[in-house]
Amino acid sequence: MPTDMRNQEGHFSTFDLDYTPPKPGGITSLTVDIPALSRIPNEPRPPPRWKTPEFIFYYVVALFVIPLMVWIPIHLSSPSHPNYPYYRHRLSPGWMFGREVDNSDTQYRSFRNNILSLSFLVLIFITLKYIYTRSAFRSALSIPSDKLYLIPFFLVFSVLYLTGLHGTSVFKIVVILTANYWIAKTSKGSRMGPLLTWVFNVLILFANETHGGYRYASFHPSLEVLDAFQGIYPRWHISFNITMLRLVSFNMDYYWAYNSRGGESLSSASTEKQRANTPLPLEDYTYRNYITYVLYPPLYIAGPILTFNNFMWQLRRPIDIPIHVQCRYLVRFLVSLLTMESILHYMYVVAIKDTKTWQGYTPLELSMIGFWNLIVVWLKLLLPWRFFRLWSLASGIDPPENMVRCMVNNYSTLGFWRSWHRSYNLWIVRYIYIPLGGTENVALTTALIFTFVALWHDLSFRLLAWGWLVSFFILPELLARYLLPHTKYGQFSWYRHVCAIGGVLNMLMMVSANLVGFVIGTDGIMYMASQMAGTWQGFCFLLAASCIMFVGVQLMFEYREEEMRRGVYRRC
Repeated sequence: MPTDMRNQEGHFSTFDLDYTPPKPGGITSLTVDIPALSRIPNEPRPPPRWKTPEFIFYYVVALFVIPLMVWIPIHLSSPSHPNYPYYRHRLSPGWMFGREVDNSDTQYRSFRNNILSLSFLVLIFITLKYIYTRSAFRSALSIPSDKLYLIPFFLVFSVLYLTGLHGTSVFKIVVILTANYWIAKTSKGSRMGPLLTWVFNVLILFANETHGGYRYASFHPSLEVLDAFQGIYPRWHISFNITMLRLVSFNMDYYWAYNSRGGESLSSASTEKQRANTPLPLEDYTYRNYITYVLYPPLYIAGPILTFNNFMWQLRRPIDIPIHVQCRYLVRFLVSLLTMESILHYMYVVAIKDTKTWQGYTPLELSMIGFWNLIVVWLKLLLPWRFFRLWSLASGIDPPENMVRCMVNNYSTLGFWRSWHRSYNLWIVRYIYIPLGGTENVALTTALIFTFVALWHDLSFRLLAWGWLVSFFILPELLARYLLPHTKYGQFSWYRHVCAIGGVLNMLMMVSANLVGFVIGTDGIMYMASQMAGTWQGFCFLLAASCIMFVGVQLMFEYREEEMRRGVYRRC
């Protein structure tokens, strides 16, 4: 479809311009919609294997294994289990069929306990936005085609929003934001601009962590009175990691725009990628637009991450987001929320993990505790991201979708990171990977990136170890792609099975790395490894698990083939 085609309202539709819609129907209708590749491969696809004897065998394996994987953690979470008294104190009264709920994860608890308040806040925001628009433009015919008129509303709401969240700490945030803006505007097109931007923002992250967000009394005793009003969420420096990404985005986008030789037309910023890469006119890089972008309420707390260019292009050239798309996204969110609630009410794996009450567990039971903890990690991140993205969609701004694959629908290390925190991955590619040389030195660039990612998440050895493990575990896949390219061997029947074996190894390595980084740490993974590889029972289980994962990878291969048959192309 031509990229300059408009809809009847004069707005551009992300659903018309970013990708060719897939053919309807089939299991691939579950695939999350994101912009497709601009270059669609034209090679013929192999015929479907869904009804072949090979895949019928895979279905039989899945029908036996999946219920077992669900039953084991439910059994271990039974009040009649001998280990139950050791972690019962971490459970809370639940609402589902008289079951207690495992609400012990601190990060998710802060979202779960406040979801009704956040929902009420969203309703207030949407209502006030509607009132502001109607009061500013009493006649529907007088409403401009852009949304730049919303900037004053966003600014006022952001100030009230942050004051309620962080109290007087809002002044600290504004000082940091202003200093970062000063660096950009003072450096202009100088190469010192990016260097100073990175040094400043990294130092701010370390200082925030070291000083715990600072206290006014530490600057001067007379300022102690300002420490009295800390807001609903005093720990502003925790969420500032997300804010820091927006600071870098503005400065780098301004640096590239200042050094850009040609003015870009509106028609050149029609897709998600084009909006991020197309420089704006220099007069758009103002302090007012900068503050509006950095403090944009729907995305302030947790993202998804949107670049400054993308944000401003969507205000200049609004995207049409149909109400039925927003409703469908709401249904996806509610289904995910209900899934998480069911897990927390019937599988107390977080409490078991935190109290380390896994004594006497078999290798199979121990692996299921680790597996379902990773599922909880996936859902506890997916739910806030989808909630805040839904809020942004209702406000007329379309940020990138995070987590476009289910956690268990990944066999590629590279593909996993493209789909896991997708908006962060896009940010890293634009502001770190490409400036560092990209594919010219993949190994070194990857190590530097994951070191930054680990330290950005948390200044701890556990996450630093995770970052280095992930960097190391990417190397086998890169080597395999070099030695066994699909273009040379893809036509052979054995190639798919060799790739599936590689997928199994990838999955084992990625599970290990993420257990270290986000679940049980280095001590816990050493205990699991001793149980898996140090006993005959553990070795037999590992062999059986690898065979089952081989079946899973084959199903993932065919699912992606089915996507491509229906015109859906992904790099993950």
